[in-house]
Amino acid sequence: MAEEEQLYDMLVPPGVPRKMIYDVVEKYDVEVVRRPQKLSFANMDGDIRELLAFRGKREVVEEVQKYLLARLKEFVAE
Repeated sequence: MAEEEQLYDMLVPPGVPRKMIYDVVEKYDVEVVRRPQKLSFANMDGDIRELLAFRGKREVVEEVQKYLLARLKEFVAE
């Protein structure tokens, strides 16, 4: 029986434009999943919210992180 490969999640920060999420899915071998996440800031301390995450192999998720960070920096600079 083949060993199942471990997959990793990268949470998508709230407020990321949908276009960037679509671009990541088209460019990389990841899927978008929903993940409940406990929040601990502002008036949401302890609230559990369902956030989006990119799920894939570790090296792919690391590339997604670099790509998304660069795209967000460009977006904020505009």
